Amino acid sequence: MISEETFYRPVERQRATRTMPAETYNLAHLQLARAAAGCVFVPIRSMQYLAVLDAQEFIFVDREGRRLIEVAWQRFAPQTRTSLEDPVPYEVVYYTERADETMKRLQGAFLQSLRELQRRAPVPGSARVIPLATR
Repeated sequence: MISEETFYRPVERQRATRTMPAETYNLAHLQLARAAAGCVFVPIRSMQYLAVLDAQEFIFVDREGRRLIEVAWQRFAPQTRTSLEDPVPYEVVYYTERADETMKRLQGAFLQSLRELQRRAPVPGSARVIPLATR
């Protein structure tokens, strides 16, 4: 079942360059690669936020703001990495007054949510080790 959602982007207040840990970027893009609709909804339960991922940006909305984008991560630059384990530079865009405070918790909470999503829905065809019965 495909769901359609509309989100509203307020006027940009501030923009900054950051780096995203490799694990976060890699898990997010693994989920995107598996997404039939080209986007992924990631609930961040510890913060009561929703992340919406697509290939160009990740947006974050507060449960109370529902459709108002508070923070967006854009302009990912994975090509600057020399290894898949290197962090990925990106730009964070702040749309609300409290977005800076939100960002202090967002990267860690987002990674935890991606890990949980991965645990609940492992990659199809993943290998499993089956012990052989010995005599």
